Amino acid sequence: MRLRSLVGTLLIVAGFWFLIERSDWNLRRVLMPLATSTHLWADPVTAHGEGYLPDEQNNIDIYKANRMATVNITSVVYQRDIFFQVFPAQGTGSGFIINDGGEIVTNNHVISGSRNITVSLLDHKQYPARVVGYDPRNDLAVLQIEAGRRLPYVHLGDSDTIQVGQKVLAIGNPFNLEGTLTTGVVSSVGRALDREDGTRLEGLIQTDAAINPGNSGGPLLDSHGNVIGINTAIYGSQTSSGEAGSIGIGFAMPINRVKTMLEELRTTGHISLPVLGITRVLFVRGDLAVALRLPETGGLLIQDIDEGSPADEAGLRRPQRFVIAGMTEIGVGGDLIVAIDGKPVESQDALRRALNNKRAGDEMQFTIFRDNRTMKVNVKLGSAPARI
Repeated sequence: MRLRSLVGTLLIVAGFWFLIERSDWNLRRVLMPLATSTHLWADPVTAHGEGYLPDEQNNIDIYKANRMATVNITSVVYQRDIFFQVFPAQGTGSGFIINDGGEIVTNNHVISGSRNITVSLLDHKQYPARVVGYDPRNDLAVLQIEAGRRLPYVHLGDSDTIQVGQKVLAIGNPFNLEGTLTTGVVSSVGRALDREDGTRLEGLIQTDAAINPGNSGGPLLDSHGNVIGINTAIYGSQTSSGEAGSIGIGFAMPINRVKTMLEELRTTGHISLPVLGITRVLFVRGDLAVALRLPETGGLLIQDIDEGSPADEAGLRRPQRFVIAGMTEIGVGGDLIVAIDGKPVESQDALRRALNNKRAGDEMQFTIFRDNRTMKVNVKLGSAPARI
């Protein structure tokens, strides 16, 4: 037994002597597996060379080039509570500077009804703003600030060349989170959106780039960094604050509408609405049209015209008498509009849609059915000041 213990002790001593006498022995090598096993993360690797991917770099460059020209807009509207006490309510939105003199484009609903408008730049400097012009039909407005210095500005692109599938970037201040960038693609073009006041926005760009409350009025940019639209509205889900959040369906007003507004502003010094004077129409076709002794293909039957209006002066005819069809009183004997500017009438809102693309002083051509024959009537549109 003692001999066995002695042999074991000698083997241990010999093994220790062997390890310390080896010239290549290294304690770190012995402990390496233990040290390796304690790493908490893997070091970064580069898959294909240094730097960002081309699309990432494009996003970064566009953001850096346009973020300083994207502004936050705060407006104050005075409202009455249930006790008829007046109190200020604050709203926020976005906008973008279009020249170094401090002219800013935004949505009309961002500043509508406001008494005080404040523009905040990304450097946190604030300036009072005045309204230069507005176009409620297209939900557009132009503001002016006096910064006393040259300001960074965006470049306006061409919204007529937009293609479904092209990349777009949105910059704005959603939920007061300034300088937020989101990306996506053009999902569709030519969309229409009904508003709460009963009016309709036409020809909108649809995108899946995230647009949230506070983004309204901000720029929608293409992959060259040019503004092709103004972020305007969303279909969204309700947030905890009761506001709508993005579900990937946003809408932007094409930038060419802004260009048209700016051209009128430069030429006349104001923005006006085109006036036609046809105040009520009724879309009829099929059996109802035949019963009224009109072409089966139908059209817009004029129900009322303002006296002295451009439509009245051009000779368009209002109803001569009224008949009852079901539970509806219909004026008959007036003109049936079957086409506007050569485009066949196919819906109740055809006249409103045509007017949305017109400016004061433009001419509209109506193809009408009167006294069992078709004729054309040209009407030069009048003007009325836009109301904010």
